[in-house]
Amino acid sequence: MKLFQRIFFAAVLSGLAAGLVMSAVQQWRVAPLILEAEVYETAAAPAEHAHDSATPAVHEHDADAWAPQDGLERIGYTVLANILASIGFAFLLAAVSVLSGIEITARNGVIWGLGGFVALQLAPAFGLAPELPGMPAADLVARQAWWVGTALATGVGILAIARFRNWTGIALAAVLILAPHLIGAPQLAGEHVSVVPAHLASEFAAASLATGALFWLIAGPLLGWLNERFTRAEVTALKGAHA
Repeated sequence: MKLFQRIFFAAVLSGLAAGLVMSAVQQWRVAPLILEAEVYETAAAPAEHAHDSATPAVHEHDADAWAPQDGLERIGYTVLANILASIGFAFLLAAVSVLSGIEITARNGVIWGLGGFVALQLAPAFGLAPELPGMPAADLVARQAWWVGTALATGVGILAIARFRNWTGIALAAVLILAPHLIGAPQLAGEHVSVVPAHLASEFAAASLATGALFWLIAGPLLGWLNERFTRAEVTALKGAHA
């Protein structure tokens, strides 16, 4: 089995399995919190609409925008999006492994998973915690740019520690990991009141991070195990061909 084929099948299978488990936990712990927050958001919408009566067309356009129906249709689209994103993250993990020259195995897969969780979820969450509908937030493009920069800097920092394994690598990692937080995540100017209760927002942030950690702790080891399994199958096939 060629390298690309091995990576492809390992990433697809590990991402699919981890995505399905994450989706199940998400429907159990995270989705109810989103639905509850949407109740507060919907209740606050008429007052906001009345306050901003100069632009009624914008609200009408948003109301007419397509969205999946609550129930099975919404769950189905959510699960599909989760699976596609999970496979994409598994491909990212495999690509970093190949480019860095550090192989993912069943033994170190947990470390790879933890690295992915820290870089792509935990570190960005220090500046931009997971947000529920109805919570005030800064400009979307600015937040996305900061998120990408933080994830990239943290990921490179973790790789520097793993690759160099000396004080130089640790110093470089510290600079990269701390830099986005010293710059600071985009924030709204002034005081803004959220229609979502604080306890609901904190519970959602915790549940989202816990669900993300579960995904990475499944995806990393499973990707490593599949990679090893496919490699052994390839070696066995080559030995059989030359026998």
